Amino acid sequence: MLERSALANSRWRIFLSLTLFLCLVVGGNYLTHIITNAMDFEIRPSNEDIVHRTILSAAALYIVLLAIPFVPGAEIGLALIAMLGPPIVLLVYICTVVGLTISFLLGRLIPLTMLIRLVQELGLKRITSLLKSIEPLNEQQRLAALIEKTPTRILPFLLRHRYVALAAALNLPGNFLVGGGGGIALFAGVSRLFSTPAFLATIMIAVSPVPLAVLALGAGILDQP
Repeated sequence: MLERSALANSRWRIFLSLTLFLCLVVGGNYLTHIITNAMDFEIRPSNEDIVHRTILSAAALYIVLLAIPFVPGAEIGLALIAMLGPPIVLLVYICTVVGLTISFLLGRLIPLTMLIRLVQELGLKRITSLLKSIEPLNEQQRLAALIEKTPTRILPFLLRHRYVALAAALNLPGNFLVGGGGGIALFAGVSRLFSTPAFLATIMIAVSPVPLAVLALGAGILDQP
């Protein structure tokens, strides 16, 4: 009886956590839509103070929303660049790196036992067994175990070149379906397969093509199909 009650309570907590996460994603998407629409206004000397406040507020919210999985926070950065052009590129770039790093570090704080409990409650027995087997291992041991246990050739290749795969995933069109930048960074942190300095260096390179292109060619390239 006690075991059944504990199981019911565990499932109830997981349900509430998933519901809260869903509300966070929906709210983040709605807030992103509001902010990007707010970027569409004319800049004049008379509204300079409003422009400055809007930019600072949008930049702060951009960092937060970018760190949330399945929230297209990158749209705010693109809206800022489209509105202000090259002068805002450095700020957007820094905010992008900060937002993804926050998501990664939050992932590092999530204990693997929590993830194991979640997939166990969802009935994913093979994943549960895999996670339990790698839980006590360090980064290199975990990587070797995953490569050994993977039946296909593609995943071991991606694991061996995980930093390249990370950079590619962050720039992949449609990566929103796998969590977007925030989700990818969060999963990278949870996996414990990426060191913090190497992750930071990777994303600094991975998110630089658009800012560099805007600096070289102007914000007009964002309008190209």
